[in-house]
Amino acid sequence: MREELYQQTILEHNRSPRNFKKLEGATHVAEGYNPLCGDHLWIYMKVNPSNVIEEVAFEGTGCAISKASASMMTSSLKGKTVLEAKALFGEFHELVLGNLKPDTQPNHLEKLAVFSGIWQYPSRVKCAILSWHTMNGALDQKKSISTE
Repeated sequence: MREELYQQTILEHNRSPRNFKKLEGATHVAEGYNPLCGDHLWIYMKVNPSNVIEEVAFEGTGCAISKASASMMTSSLKGKTVLEAKALFGEFHELVLGNLKPDTQPNHLEKLAVFSGIWQYPSRVKCAILSWHTMNGALDQKKSISTE
């Protein structure tokens, strides 16, 4: 059941990615690149003075997993504080490495838990995590992020 949900969710977010645009007036921007597979994207964020992420968007090219992960990430970060976003990054990172089991361990992943099986495909982990590393880099004011 989970694999079917995973496939449907990935395909849906790949076909119709949420927040897929350049965000004018972004306060935080970073470029992410995976040289092994060619996934290449930009993350744009508007963070207000209270450290709340008001808007987040992405653009670029990548495989279905990369694009779906970025789409779901942008949807889940809107309205969160920078600290909450960094905590969610940590949870997602542990999830895709297979270290966090969302059904039995406390987490804030919600719909992002569909990526829980990705650790079984080591070559795809970098696809799923690229947008997250790029978002984290943007929050740390790093302009360019590589998964290598």
